[in-house]
Amino acid sequence: MASSYQYVPEPVLVKGNHSFGSITSMVADINLRPTPTAWYLAFGAALSLLLLLFSMIAYLIWEGTGVWGLNNPVGWGWAIINFVWWVGIGHAGTLISAILFLFRQDWRTAINRFAEAMTIFAVMCAGIFPAIHVGRIWVIYWVFPIPNQMYMWPNFNSPLLWDVFAVSTYFTVSLLFWFVGLVPDLATLRDRIKGRLGKKIYGFFALGWTGSTKNWVNYEKAYMILAGLSTPLVLSVHTIVSFDFAVSLIPGWHTTIFPPYFVAGAVFSGFAMVETLMIVARKIYKTKDIMTDDHLEKMNIIIMVTGSMVGFAYIMEFFMAWYSGVEYEKFIFLQRATGTYAWAYWTMMFCNVVSPQVYWSKKLRRNVGFTFFISIVVNIGMWFERFVITVTSLSQDFLPSSWDIYTPTWVDILTYVGTFGLFFTMFLLFLRFLPMIAIAEVKSVMPQAKLDYYDDKGVLIPEKVAKETEVLV
Repeated sequence: MASSYQYVPEPVLVKGNHSFGSITSMVADINLRPTPTAWYLAFGAALSLLLLLFSMIAYLIWEGTGVWGLNNPVGWGWAIINFVWWVGIGHAGTLISAILFLFRQDWRTAINRFAEAMTIFAVMCAGIFPAIHVGRIWVIYWVFPIPNQMYMWPNFNSPLLWDVFAVSTYFTVSLLFWFVGLVPDLATLRDRIKGRLGKKIYGFFALGWTGSTKNWVNYEKAYMILAGLSTPLVLSVHTIVSFDFAVSLIPGWHTTIFPPYFVAGAVFSGFAMVETLMIVARKIYKTKDIMTDDHLEKMNIIIMVTGSMVGFAYIMEFFMAWYSGVEYEKFIFLQRATGTYAWAYWTMMFCNVVSPQVYWSKKLRRNVGFTFFISIVVNIGMWFERFVITVTSLSQDFLPSSWDIYTPTWVDILTYVGTFGLFFTMFLLFLRFLPMIAIAEVKSVMPQAKLDYYDDKGVLIPEKVAKETEVLV
C-alpha cells in the first residue's frame, strides 16, 4: 500500500494576534507599571511567615533540637522530610530549562523563566533544614572541606556530605543558568524603564547588552554550556539525596530502586508546583496568550507519566520486600500499609498514584480548575511519601524495645510553614522586578521570527510551514 502524507499546522505556541512589540509590552509592563495593592498585601503575608521562620530557627538554636518531636529511634523527623520535599520541588525548573532546551522543545519558552525561579527559591528553602538539623549549628562549617581549629576533616564516605556538594552545585548552576537567560530581557527593561535608578540597576545586570550579533552568539554558547552542565544535575542531585536513605541498612531504605524512584518523584512534584503557581500568575497578570492551556496539557502528561513511574516503584518495593525473604523488610512494608501510619501511606497512594491517572482524559488535562486541584493534591501526596519513608522505617527498627511513635511539635510545624514565607517572599520579588516570561525566547518561536517563511513582499508562505511539519500517516 502506497504511503500517503498529510500536512499538519505548526503548533501555535502564542495565542492571539501578537507582534513582537505586543509580547514585549505584555511581559515588561508587569514590571514597569505601578505596584498593585494586592502585591503589597501578598508580600506582607509572605514576609510575616518569613519572620516566623527566623523566629523558629532562633528558638531552635537557643533551646536545641529537643524542641522538635525527635525521639529514640526517630532521629530524623520533619526537617529531613521537608528537605527532601523542597529539593524535589526544585527539579522541574532545571528539567524544563535544560533538558527540554537540549531536545528543542519550543513549548518550554513560556514557562522556563517561571520554573527556573521556582527552582532557586525551593533549593534555598531546602538548604535550611540540613543546616539547622545538625544540632550544633555554630560548627556547621565542619561539613565543608576546609581545615579548622581541631584539624578535623569531613567524612567523604558520608552521603550527608555528598548532599552539601550536590545541592550547592545544583543551586549555583541553576542560578547562573537563570541569570544568563535573563540578560536580554534585563536589557529590555533597562531601555523601557523611565527612572534613572532603575536604568542603572537593570543596566548593571544587563552586562552591557546591545543585542548585537556578537552578543547573541556569546549568549547562545553560554546558554548551551550551562544547559549541558545542568542536565546531569537533574539526575544526580536527587539520586544523591536518595543515598541518604539507600546506603543505610534500615529496613525500607536499603534498596537500589531509590535513585530512579526519587528522581521521578522529584520531577512529578516539581511540575505540579509549577502548575500551581503558573495558573494563579497567568490569571492575575493576564498572560494566558503565552502560558496557554496547551502548556498545561503537556505538563499534565508529564505528571501522569512520572506519577505512573512512582506508582510502579511503590509496587516494586512491596514485591521485593516479599521476594527477598528478609523478615525485617516484609514487616516494615506490611506496617506501612496496615500499622500506625497506614493513614499516611494510603493518603500517599491516593494522591500520587490514583489522582494523576485522571489525566488519561484529554478533557480533564485541559480543565484549568481541575489541573489546579490535582497539582495541589500531588504535592500533598509527595510530602506524605517522604513522611512515610522517613518515619515508618525509623519508628520500628530492629529492636522492638526501642520502638516509639513520632509526633511533630508546634516548632516543627511552624518552621515548615515559615519556609513558605521564604519561598513566596522571593517569588513575589521575582514577579515584581524581573520578567516572569522569557521575552526573547518566546519571540524566537513565533512565526514572525522565521524569515525563511516569508516571500519577497513579507507575506507568510503556508506551504513552507506545512512542509516542515509533514508527518507520515
